[in-house]
Amino acid sequence: MAIEPQDHRGRRGSGNSGLPPAALALALAVLALAWFGNLGERKLIRADEGRYAEIAREMVATGDWLTPRLNGYKYFEKPALQHWATAASFSLFGVRDWSARLWPALTGFLAILLVYFAGNRLFAPPVGLYSAAVLSSCFLFVMLGHMLTLDMGVAFFLSASVLALLMAQRDDAALAERRNWMLAAWAAAALAVLSKGLIGIVLPAAAVALYVLVQRDWRLLLRLEGAAGGALFLAIAAPWFIQVSQANPEFFRYFFIYEHFERFLTTAHGRYQPIWYFVPVLLAGLLPWTISLFPALARGWRTSGSGRFQPARFLVVWSAAVFAFFSASSSKMPSYILPIVPALALLIGLYLARNARGVSAVAIAQAIAVAVAGAGAAAWSPNALKFADTALPAELLARYVPWLAWAAIFLFAGSALAAGLWWRQRATLGALALAAGGLAFAQLAVTGHGQLSPAYSAYHIVESARPHLKPDAPFYAVDTFDHSLPFYLGRTVTMVAYKDELAASIGWEPDRFLPDLASFARAWQADGEAFAVFPRGDFESLRRSLGIPMQVIAIDARRVMVKKP
Repeated sequence: MAIEPQDHRGRRGSGNSGLPPAALALALAVLALAWFGNLGERKLIRADEGRYAEIAREMVATGDWLTPRLNGYKYFEKPALQHWATAASFSLFGVRDWSARLWPALTGFLAILLVYFAGNRLFAPPVGLYSAAVLSSCFLFVMLGHMLTLDMGVAFFLSASVLALLMAQRDDAALAERRNWMLAAWAAAALAVLSKGLIGIVLPAAAVALYVLVQRDWRLLLRLEGAAGGALFLAIAAPWFIQVSQANPEFFRYFFIYEHFERFLTTAHGRYQPIWYFVPVLLAGLLPWTISLFPALARGWRTSGSGRFQPARFLVVWSAAVFAFFSASSSKMPSYILPIVPALALLIGLYLARNARGVSAVAIAQAIAVAVAGAGAAAWSPNALKFADTALPAELLARYVPWLAWAAIFLFAGSALAAGLWWRQRATLGALALAAGGLAFAQLAVTGHGQLSPAYSAYHIVESARPHLKPDAPFYAVDTFDHSLPFYLGRTVTMVAYKDELAASIGWEPDRFLPDLASFARAWQADGEAFAVFPRGDFESLRRSLGIPMQVIAIDARRVMVKKP
């Protein structure tokens, strides 16, 4: 399937990529520097970043890589693959902020390379280059590639599984090639299961079933290498589940029943959102390429008129299946739809490669509008300080505003440069300029969020109290629990009268939990040296009601840290 060149001057001497080899290598090096360069610029924040960093830290500290633990308690909400990867990063590079974020950043970068490869192989160059440019600059993708959550890892493996399936089902694929790509698809699905659970196999299976029904390509079911692939899937995914279930009898019901079926069907996790929730999330998350999405989906849905298998239509079906699945769920978070972003980047890349002139004006107008709106918001920023409160002080918000202003400036600059290049019929360079502006916009917004870390991370209060702390003395978290606190303390703490998400885990191992303030007061009186952290808003009333001696050693927007005098 040939792509008609849209930009002859931009493609001169470019081989098959859309850029000359030297320019392509330079672009990759610049992208790598921009992608990985800011991983350590922010402190880990609650809840996800602190949680997943601490689980990995405890794996390294205890040597137990079978049973994940958070603050010493068994933690069975998610499988272990990312915990292993982060623990390995800590073992190699030390326990640091950037090494904690290395796995999501690495899998995000690999996803960009993956869509570059798949775009060129499935559709012909320069689709891969356009798709990689789109993916590397989508706001949601960049943001989650630089946060310690599980979403980027599972998005990478799900995308790898789907794209390997597409490679296998190409009409010109030889039998051996088809078999190898299908085995790769099964293996990637197994790693997706080990990353975040059953969605790693349920979502690809649902997309295949829906495509077969839509396309009436029943023979596809015979080309999936079900026997060999299923055996490989189980060989990769099953051992950890079997071993952790044998070591922890409570695992099976909690993980498979509560964390999957009850999470999907009920509001038990307190994450209910309306069915249309992901529409604005997707539209904002694809910036600065949002307007290109609609014609890209329409173009992807149309069949090519030749060949049995339709990879672009499958990408549309996959995106629709995942979007509908999470929209129907009773538990929603913005990051849940990340697995469809690489597929949408491929569809947008395919559309841009064939219609660069037609879409350029709309895409550039959108990006410029966003940049102008961002600059206007920055100018209006003094009014934004009305959102400040005790937990998020105005001075922190004021520090963040310049970052947002510069983000808008870079997006505007990239958009203006892209407009000029497209006007001169340099479509490839125009796409790269817009991508650079989008990447700078997202990276500045993400990096600047570090200015708010005193309100969202325990790092600052721990460092303030560090001269007073004794590593062997008891440490209590009273009526509060910040997931980043154990990580920055480098130790677990005793939770008092507040279970948070660890209610089930505390029920399995209740001995280290103090159920009420009276229990804490008795323990505090019995200790020689001891430390505790309280929620700032309740501290004075708690201190009066407890009536026990305390000396304040550190305080921040959310917490007060004390020691026993």
